[in-house]
Amino acid sequence: MPSSRQTVREHWSSETTFVLAALGSAVGLGNIWRFPYVAGENGGGAFVILYLLLVIGLGLPALIATIMIGRRGQSSPVHCFEVIAKAEKLSLRWTGLGWLLVLSAYFLLTFFSVVASWTFDYLIKSLSGEFNGLNAARSNMLFNELKADPLRLSLWHGLFMGITLFVVGKGIKGGIEKAIKLMMPALFFLLLILAVYSLSTGDAEAALQFLFQPDFSKLTPHAVLLAVGQAMLSLSVGGAGMLVYGAYLSQDASIPRTSIVIAGVDTLVALLTGLIIFPVVFAYGLEASAGPGLIFVTLPIAFGQMPGGLIFGVLFFVLLLLAAQTSAFSMFEPVVAWIEENKGISRKRAALITGVIAWIIGLATVFSFNIWSEVRPLRFIAKFQDMSIFRTLEYLVTAIGIPVGTFMVAIFVGWVISEKLRSDEYGNSHTHWYTLWRFLTRYIVPVAVLIIFFINF
Repeated sequence: MPSSRQTVREHWSSETTFVLAALGSAVGLGNIWRFPYVAGENGGGAFVILYLLLVIGLGLPALIATIMIGRRGQSSPVHCFEVIAKAEKLSLRWTGLGWLLVLSAYFLLTFFSVVASWTFDYLIKSLSGEFNGLNAARSNMLFNELKADPLRLSLWHGLFMGITLFVVGKGIKGGIEKAIKLMMPALFFLLLILAVYSLSTGDAEAALQFLFQPDFSKLTPHAVLLAVGQAMLSLSVGGAGMLVYGAYLSQDASIPRTSIVIAGVDTLVALLTGLIIFPVVFAYGLEASAGPGLIFVTLPIAFGQMPGGLIFGVLFFVLLLLAAQTSAFSMFEPVVAWIEENKGISRKRAALITGVIAWIIGLATVFSFNIWSEVRPLRFIAKFQDMSIFRTLEYLVTAIGIPVGTFMVAIFVGWVISEKLRSDEYGNSHTHWYTLWRFLTRYIVPVAVLIIFFINF
């Protein structure tokens, strides 16, 4: 049972609300920004099939394990591990894993906010008709001008962080839940509208062939590593967001059932995004393997040429903003929950402190695109000698922090906690599905993550 230090926790009003919130955490830039360009760079259909298999074999077991820890601990991530360690008579050093998850999510938010906030700028550009007649040179110039302007980036970053702290500061039911109930249905509606429009006006046949007709000769070892990382990143495992959301989940909810729904819908969103982007890309002779600039450089060119491009562009960037904002709530909540639990201050004040500090740390990412573009903070380490502040933070979090967190969660749930705790939280454990999940969590997830970690490092 939780210790007396734990505050009374709010809970989601229903299992459906938890699923919406968890989808808000999972459906973010990883699906709408990263998945299309990674798939585009790595052969399309073969990468998509591999990604789907990895979501089932790696992402889903890790997601179940993460939510399981949260619901059993019923508190902030750090305290969850303390609660379980005390109940199971384990070393309290396991609270260090809670800190790793929290810090990974928080530092991810500091640079995620900067990248996500570019969407505000592009939404305004789209509304003003600035994409009309846009060519490649002009599109590149617009993107470079944005990154070169520290004041504009700082303001957009501040607006994004301000919305995040305002919503989270209002609590679970009064803030996050209310926002999620409005934003997630709007996001799904926009996805469907944009997919239908793109398939009907773009080159649907080329897009469908690209996404669903596999050419396995294009799968390289590097593509396999990217697919594993995408499967983990897409489901928000290895960070504290899903864990803290699990802490607000009622005991009568089925963790495996909700996790399957989350993984399934999250994957569907990634595929729908591909069906929005690639028909447009192929119809206008653009490059599917345009990399990270696919959203902010390549697509605006198409928006300026296609029929209804103004409306399409506006709706697309609203979709991107909704996805980014709902993900940010889950990165922000773990730190706010810990401060509220341990420092005896109000949630609103905890959110304000957390948000201001995150904004200040994020300025390092802002400046890494302009006035500090030549700064290499870890240049004395060979691996990091050519990495900017942004790239350094991104690598430390996504290539080290999140994989290590995922590995340790799998070890903790698969090997360290008792069989009784594991089976109680899973529910219906006398089935082949439970046996399969436990096998995947114990052996497949840790081994796969270790391989990725050592190859990347």
